[in-house]
Amino acid sequence: MDLRQLRYFIAIVEQGSFSKAALTLHVAQPALSLHVRNMEADLGTPLLFRSPQGVVPTEAGEILLRKARLIVEQFEAVRQEIEGHEAEPSGEVRLGVPGTISQILAVPMITEVRRLYPKIKLRIAEAMSGFVLEWLRENRIDLGILYLPVEDRGLTSRSVLSEELTLFAPAARIGVCTDQPGEGPVAYADVAHLPLILPSPGHGLRQLLEDKATARGLLLNSVIDVDSYGNIKELVEAGLGYSILPTQAIAKEVQAGRLRTWRVENPLLRRTVHLVHPADRPMPNAVAAIEQVCRTTLARLVESGRWDGGQLEGSHYSGDRRTKP
Repeated sequence: MDLRQLRYFIAIVEQGSFSKAALTLHVAQPALSLHVRNMEADLGTPLLFRSPQGVVPTEAGEILLRKARLIVEQFEAVRQEIEGHEAEPSGEVRLGVPGTISQILAVPMITEVRRLYPKIKLRIAEAMSGFVLEWLRENRIDLGILYLPVEDRGLTSRSVLSEELTLFAPAARIGVCTDQPGEGPVAYADVAHLPLILPSPGHGLRQLLEDKATARGLLLNSVIDVDSYGNIKELVEAGLGYSILPTQAIAKEVQAGRLRTWRVENPLLRRTVHLVHPADRPMPNAVAAIEQVCRTTLARLVESGRWDGGQLEGSHYSGDRRTKP
């Protein structure tokens, strides 16, 4: 038996007639009779008999009628729930984000999700890119934001934007930062010789800076290694060295007059932000909704200027102006 036969059987009993049921269901009467005979053959007992009052169920037919109604009602409830889920995604979605992105993305992202998808509970976990990647591989999060493209068969990554990296020093000429560069951009060859405070080797940002230096035959003069952007900024502010971080990561300190910055050139330093999700399983509707909100929120942060030094992928960048092709 299948769901269609159960619906046919219910209609025949409720109408008390094969002919009336055929009209209601828009099915030929001989086809209905054939379905009932097949059901009786499957169950090995008569299900209906004709009486002066019309077609009525046998004792076995009464049992089938009760169960059939429950089955059809449950199927309809499942269908409605699925349709409702499609229309309004719900559930918990876990997003892993590096700290420098979380500080600018988390609040507008949560606000937008609550506005658009009140039935989705968004959990944002903050960690360094290496941990976010590990969480993705272990299925501990549903989506992740990383600074490097992922070469992993089980994951899919797509670049969303790129951001500029900036050389900075304490606003006051103190400590080892008394002889600061002049106005204007600073060549990367000159940056390499400065006393630098950087993330430790193996960190994504440190690897990018090392690769740029190696490609030009340079050796970075790292005097302090520390894997915390907050600590890096404090150490630089204390005059213990210079550093290179994303422009948006030091925007508040620069605006407050505690740090000063220089653009780095030859090459201009930028890194790309990637949105990553598992590729070895279907993406639930709630996760797909959060991915879309994440993309649009990142785009708005760049276009509004809140992501200082940010550039959307596929756009042209020149100075501080951002223009679409």
